[in-house]
Order: sequence, then C-alpha cells, then structure tokens
Amino acid sequence: MAADRQLTSAPQGHVLTNIGVWSPDSRWIVYDTRSADNVFDGTRIERIDVATGRVETLYTATEGAACGVVTWHPTEPRVVFIHGPERPTADWTYGMTRRRGAIVDALAPGIARPLDAMNYSPPFTPGALRGGSHVHVFSPAGAAVSFTYEDEVLARLGTDGGHDLNQRTIGVTLLGAGRNVTVARSHPRSHDGDGFTVVVARTVNRPRPGSDEIGRAFEECWVPRPGGPRTLAFLGNVTASDGREHAEVFLVELPADLTVAGEGGPLEGTETRRPAPPKGTVQRRLTFTQGRKFPGVVNVPRHWLRAAADGSAIAFLMKDEVGEPQLWTVAPSGGEPRQVTRNPAGVASAFSWSPDGRRIAHVMDGSVCVTEVATGLTARLTPRAEGESAPLALACVFSPDGRRIAYQRKVRGAGGVFAQIFIVDAET
Repeated sequence: MAADRQLTSAPQGHVLTNIGVWSPDSRWIVYDTRSADNVFDGTRIERIDVATGRVETLYTATEGAACGVVTWHPTEPRVVFIHGPERPTADWTYGMTRRRGAIVDALAPGIARPLDAMNYSPPFTPGALRGGSHVHVFSPAGAAVSFTYEDEVLARLGTDGGHDLNQRTIGVTLLGAGRNVTVARSHPRSHDGDGFTVVVARTVNRPRPGSDEIGRAFEECWVPRPGGPRTLAFLGNVTASDGREHAEVFLVELPADLTVAGEGGPLEGTETRRPAPPKGTVQRRLTFTQGRKFPGVVNVPRHWLRAAADGSAIAFLMKDEVGEPQLWTVAPSGGEPRQVTRNPAGVASAFSWSPDGRRIAHVMDGSVCVTEVATGLTARLTPRAEGESAPLALACVFSPDGRRIAYQRKVRGAGGVFAQIFIVDAET
C-alpha cells in the first residue's frame, strides 16, 4: 500500500471538484467549504499547501451568496468556480438556471471577475447566455472554459407550448483580450462577462427514437488535439428504438471563430428558442450501446468523461455483463469501445488520468485504486474501508507531476461528520 495523509480537519466540509484541484506546480490543492457536495452553502474558496498544511483564503462570497466547485488554470495561478446570486430573494435564489462562473487570481485574492456574461431578458446579446453555468474547467491551453448550462429564460416558460425546452447542455467561454461582453441592463440580474460565451451542443425537445438526436448534454471534458480544432467530449441522452433513454458518448469540434452564428439560429437565442451553436460546429456520436444487456454510460456513480493527455482515448463508465460499472475507453475517431477493467467490484467514483496516460485513479471496493490502462490491472493504494470511513465518490485527482492523488473521506469531529481532503502517493 502507498502512504496517505489527511490534509484538512477543521469542523466544516472541504469539498474537492472532480478534476483540476491541483495547482500547476503540484504544490497547492484548491477546494470549497460546502457542508456537503450536494448542498450549495459554502462561502469560501481556499487552498492548502500540501507540504506545510498552510491554508489561504482565495475568495469569500458576500451579500448572501455562496460559491464552490473550483478548478485551477492549467498553467497560471488562477481559479474558476461557481458563484451564486448576491442578495438572493424569494424569486431569485441559487439554482441550476441562476448561477455564474467567477475567476480569481491567486496573486490577488478576494477579487472575483465574472467569467460568463448573462442577459436574462431582451434584448439578448451575442456572447452572453441567459441562465446558469456549472463545473467550469479550463481547456488544456487555458484560453477557454467549458461548463454545463441551463437556460432561465426557457425555464420560465415551463414544459408546455411551442417553445424550446430548458435542457442541460454544454457551453464554452473564450477568454483573452477583446473577448469581454457587455449586456443591456434590461433585467436587474443581468451582468457583463470577461469572455465570449456560446452553447456548443445541439439538443432537441424530443429526440426521435433510434436517432442520434439528444435531449440533454452533460459531464463534458476537453479532448487535447494538437494542431486540430478545440474539441469536447460529452454525454448525450438519446432515445432508443424501444423508447427508453440512455446516455452515449458524443464529440463536438469547435470552429476557430465562435462568434459567427450558424443556420440553427442566433448565438444568443430568442425569447422562445435556445442559444444555437456557432457556425462550423460539428457534433457526432462516438458510442452505440443500445444492443448491450445494460446499454449506455452509467449515472451511478456520477462521473465526467476524461480524456488522456495525448487525446488518444476518452474514458467513461459502463456496466459489464453482470451489471458492475467498469472503465471503458473510446477513440475520438469512434469505433468499438474498449473495456479496461474487469474487476468483480465496480468502479465507484469519478476518476482521472495520470499525466503520462498510463493509469487512471478511481475508488473501488472501499479503496483508492489505480488501473493500468494498457493491461486493465488494478492496484489498491489505500486499505479497504467500509461505511463512513470509505473513500467518497467525489474525486480521485492525479497531481500534475503524477506523484500523488487527492481524494476525500468523511471524518467525524466535534462539529459533526464532514468530507475532508486526503492525499496518497500514486505509486503502489
């Protein structure tokens, strides 16, 4: 077994995001202070020095707002996270359509810049959305941020009528000089953003059975493609020929210019239509699992697609023939998925690749484990634990230097039982 160590122990929650928790130099881990991963009540973004245990507060939310789900920039001392509404009211509380991205420079803590502009009522603005963004992750080069998105304007209309439905989908914000977006103050909650933001996945209200149409896009990841277009993989809910719904792996290739509207409609959407992807966006399906005994990518444990650092493979979880979630990979070009693990116990958490692309870290059978992708051999890094002391399904994240893995366990203290952060050496 490898050596592990508890990093946090204060009488409160310390919650890791499922990816991007390490600073580029592998010195710091960033986290939020929610009481639990499914409750949005944290008010601080903090980082802890792995060597010394020193804690620094990067940002504190004020005016009744909460913040959380934080990730690092791949090369710079910046973090991005979800920010809830300030001065919440009965009709404007935190929710899936009422949240935004925020960026903080670790060298200038306490100052949050808005990532994505939001424009909640007409006139709508190209480069701004009209809802809530969630789980923000920088692209490999750090010039863009991906996230899932839901639309407040469409959510207000409900599910009846001839309008587009509010459906979870994928958005991207481009950062850099000249990308900032200013919106009209036609709604008191509208705000400007530091980047140009678009929806990049195509969804439809009611996917045709047996087609590649999707009614929901979620749990995306960047796929590195040196010299190629910016690319994301994501899960899309399709409807099989028998009418049942399941998730498949999709890929979307982004055009060089995200500011040009395509034939599907305006980038900013309308009062009854969802924002449309930019011209030149190419979406295609990679997996076709409807003929399997257990079709589709699993949703328990909840996980996000993850691509190898060289972009050669995209990993996901799918049940084997006895119903256990196993690691699988598929190439960005498509083809038959490859089963990686064949263990009696299934994978039980979100996961991450090692920087060299050889291994994947995950929880299995009460232990933090690593699996060799080439052979499928799985090794335990921590002793098996049960119940309250077992590793949580939230995160198993390799450090950028490949030496350690960050994960979580619940720890009982004077103030209750809260998730705390642990690290373990990545070598067995």
